[in-house]
Amino acid sequence: MGKQFSEIQRDHMDFIRKQHLFFISTAPLSADGHVNVSPKGYDTLRILSSTEAAYLDLTGSGNETSGHIEENGRITFMFCAFEGPPQILRLYGTGNVILPDSEDWDEYIKHFDLLPGTRQIITAKIHRVSTSCGYSIPFMDYAGERETLNISNTKKAPMLENYRREKNAKTIDGMDTTIGKNMRS
Repeated sequence: MGKQFSEIQRDHMDFIRKQHLFFISTAPLSADGHVNVSPKGYDTLRILSSTEAAYLDLTGSGNETSGHIEENGRITFMFCAFEGPPQILRLYGTGNVILPDSEDWDEYIKHFDLLPGTRQIITAKIHRVSTSCGYSIPFMDYAGERETLNISNTKKAPMLENYRREKNAKTIDGMDTTIGKNMRS
């Protein structure tokens, strides 16, 4: 049976730190909008306190998380044990998008090593933590990180600003992302 907590416990932090992969989920308010679930890898996640998490968000083909956070703030992190005892852990929170030109950037970026294509930092004030069994999650061996995104973003470096304007300013449902809003102001 799952358990609920109002903040991240020490054993939750230990479990999260062992995971090589996590998922981010957001959704627009519109019933016609698309729910977004994004897998995240690399060493991009930080638990900043028992009520705050953040991850370094890298340039990719879309920016749904940012658009949904701009609209309603809802964000969920999910972690699954692919090794060791079974467990699923979710962090529910209210997100915030921090761009490199934001006044909060320096406060948050110090927690991360910059990676090629660093686009923004997503923070979340956590108000609920839930655990569940994860009994059906398969065992999987971690073989290492794929370097494909880092290589791609390194090659695109001179064109990343234009790429973000074209691919990251709006969600697939046409909502403005933080990058899109920032471009208009």
